[in-house]
Amino acid sequence: MSESKLKKMILMKEKFNMKTIFTIILMIPMLGFSQPSTLNVISNWKQYNNVDNALYNYYASLAFKLMNERKADIAAITTKAELQKRQKKIKKLLSELIGKFPEKTPLNAKILGVSKKDGYRIEKVVFESRPNFYVTAALYIPNNLKGKAPAILYPTGHAQQAFRKKSYQRSAINFVKKGFIVLTYDPIGQGERVQYYSPELGKSKIGGTVREHIYTGLQTLLVGKSLSNYFVWDGIRAMDYLISRKEVDAKRIGITGMSGGGTQTTFISAFDDRIYASAPSNFITSIKRLFESIGPQDAEQQILYGVANKIDFPDFLEVRMPKPTLVVTTTRDFFSIQGARETEKEVKQLGKFYNRYDFGKVESDSTHAMTRINREARHRFFQKNLDLPGDPTDIEVEYLDKELQITKTGQISTSFNSETVFSINKKEAEKEIKKLNEARKNFKQHKEFIIKAAKKLSGYVKPDKLENVVYRGRYNLGSYSIERWFIKGEGDYPIPFLLYLPHKITGSLILYLNNEGKSKKDTSYYELKEELREDIDWFVKKGHPVLAADLIGSGELKQSSKGDISYWKYGAFNYSNFFASVQLGKSFVGIQAADIQRLIKFIKQDSRINKSEIYAIAKGELLCTSLLHSAVFENEFAKIALINPLISYKSIVMNKYYRLSTLMPLVPKALTAYDLPDLEAALAPNKLLLVNIKDQMENLASDIDINNDLKVVKSLFNDSCSDSKLQIKKVQNLRDTKALYSDWLKK
Repeated sequence: MSESKLKKMILMKEKFNMKTIFTIILMIPMLGFSQPSTLNVISNWKQYNNVDNALYNYYASLAFKLMNERKADIAAITTKAELQKRQKKIKKLLSELIGKFPEKTPLNAKILGVSKKDGYRIEKVVFESRPNFYVTAALYIPNNLKGKAPAILYPTGHAQQAFRKKSYQRSAINFVKKGFIVLTYDPIGQGERVQYYSPELGKSKIGGTVREHIYTGLQTLLVGKSLSNYFVWDGIRAMDYLISRKEVDAKRIGITGMSGGGTQTTFISAFDDRIYASAPSNFITSIKRLFESIGPQDAEQQILYGVANKIDFPDFLEVRMPKPTLVVTTTRDFFSIQGARETEKEVKQLGKFYNRYDFGKVESDSTHAMTRINREARHRFFQKNLDLPGDPTDIEVEYLDKELQITKTGQISTSFNSETVFSINKKEAEKEIKKLNEARKNFKQHKEFIIKAAKKLSGYVKPDKLENVVYRGRYNLGSYSIERWFIKGEGDYPIPFLLYLPHKITGSLILYLNNEGKSKKDTSYYELKEELREDIDWFVKKGHPVLAADLIGSGELKQSSKGDISYWKYGAFNYSNFFASVQLGKSFVGIQAADIQRLIKFIKQDSRINKSEIYAIAKGELLCTSLLHSAVFENEFAKIALINPLISYKSIVMNKYYRLSTLMPLVPKALTAYDLPDLEAALAPNKLLLVNIKDQMENLASDIDINNDLKVVKSLFNDSCSDSKLQIKKVQNLRDTKALYSDWLKK
């Protein structure tokens, strides 16, 4: 019977036989009549209409609280001495957060060619900011210099061609035409410094500039460093090169850059005291407005734990006081102009404690771009503060092409046997892994350390109580019933779950977490049996109660990508959420681990369930990692099964390529204290089943990798209990529940 015919029959009050009535009942959801969904818990609950952004909103709420505390700290400053005390404190804190810089080594600078132009020349420069880590640069020198000249360091933004982009060329040539020496260089992942360059493709193997930065930066985080450490150090060494030039007046050096170059300008000038005048362009806003608008962006813009330590954009400007600063903005930039104005207000307020402090902001009505108004404002700023008077008018220039190619092949990777961020970071990781292997020799002591460290690094906070416990109804399905519930999570979001109760309970409760969701899909009542997950149905029919939950990021709480510029479809990776977690020291893993403990509290208060033993199953890399952390933190589970777990954090830093989705379970700085196999080993003598362990590419891990990475797990289980307590399986059909779980369930 068609839907249109059914509607017509209802409207005409036609007489029906029983078969027709039954058909209409089943068709009601299709006709648009209201009927509660079955296994979807929070549908039709208006409070959670925006639940697909709940994780980000939680991060934002934490950031706002910290920024309000910072605002009070700033308001309490009433004297110059108090300001100077804060400047010293923030300077030290920034140095600690960005991570220790390497020792300065010889630059081994070389000039690979010279191009003579009208009124200036360009020297093609390459130098080593770290041993065998090359930086390609162009040095613009005016003709007919009389004595030492002021210089401008000019880092560039997110253009694949870097300083060869026409708008960046225009700025560099205008500066040199006005008598400034200009040093501009390729940032990591751009221009001739592509980190994942493929000669066959003639470009990066993983994508454009932002992807190169994020891909590289996530690996560095595992050993406790932001990519910003590498970017700032390149800038400091570029300053070393500038000062080494006999033509440069070391007391008259400025820095400016737009977009990503604005980020570098902001950071570098906060760390390098040799920079006198700074003009960051199209970057400055405020943390509050950043979180309210586009969210945290790109790996090199992040300072690990920055927001957690109440670091805001004004701090980078205020530590420079009383050196001159010009903030260059546009009103329609995606970096909020409101945030820039609020930053300006704070800096000016504190700047009053210094006499003749030159701070200003220019804004023009445009999008994320460098306008003529802003270029000329920069010219005037540097002409004044670097003592080089002249005409600030922005002039037309002759653009260059091949003349700005520095290396013979156009890429460092094919012109030199160069290090990459990956290869440098790999060496750092090897040191940390060596320390881990030593610590594992005394695992009893190591276990105490890793539990404490993992709690801190993941941002785990043990819940003290249950909140907002809501019952949403029951279905009776013959031999068992299904109850729908939700409880409040760590943030302002629910944890929806289903409680399957056999009418005759004979087994232990099983906590069930599936990255694809607690149920297959939202459906109507008559399709309910097709909705059930096969393994849940199997467990329940064996007498086990099952609590199947959707943790934040999965199932009903899946993150949305709609209208989000930070959503990277490759690996379904939302980098605003991730970098918010980096800034706050609050990982996905830590949040989910705490929410698992909330579910345990719910279980323990239900008198219908035998709580003497609780088992747990997780499917997918993130949920496996979160369950693993939670299990070690509180030791609540007698048996744990991890289906498709990530083999180790080590696999990500020791291999050049990985899948981004493997980074969802990343805990920044983890490898300085522990790896996933350490947590698995800490579960002994509880029963542990590992099924289809995945490598960093989300392929089945090889036997060699499993033996190497899980050596500590096998050793601890062998020493503390029988071999049967640890099971490692590779199976072709995860839906064959009996083959998968039968041995695991045995006592």
